[in-house]
Amino acid sequence: MAERPKRRKSNDNPYTLNYCEETNIYTISFKDGNGVLQKIEVSESIFKTFDRFELDDLSQMNEYDNHIEHSEIYENNLNSRAMDKPMSLEDEVINKCTFEDLRSAIEKLPEVQKRRIKKYYFQEKTEQEIADEENATQQSVHIILERAIENLKKILKK
Repeated sequence: MAERPKRRKSNDNPYTLNYCEETNIYTISFKDGNGVLQKIEVSESIFKTFDRFELDDLSQMNEYDNHIEHSEIYENNLNSRAMDKPMSLEDEVINKCTFEDLRSAIEKLPEVQKRRIKKYYFQEKTEQEIADEENATQQSVHIILERAIENLKKILKK
């Protein structure tokens, strides 16, 4: 028999397709209602039709696996999918302390570094926009921001 590619099959598909090259015979095997394996010879067109059904099933299974929601949404798993999850009190305290530490560290920076850090990270300006505002080059703004980050790391490690 000719080797057919192994395919994953739908649970609803009880048929197995076979083709014998030597005799040029197409067969379909299945278990009947009594659980007895039956093998019937079919024409090439019927064989190809069953093969097409099998490929369509495979395509639908792949579509389901790749693109369709697999689980029901219940209240207990809805929270885990939420975009803006409520923060625990413990997390809020940690974030507040971290933010206060960062704010304090920024205040310890030299004036130019402090100003540029605030513009870049809090006002969301680009290096070029800062350079244009301060009559500087983009490269100098970039270097000052890198130094400011290094200084912040040193300050926050203490």
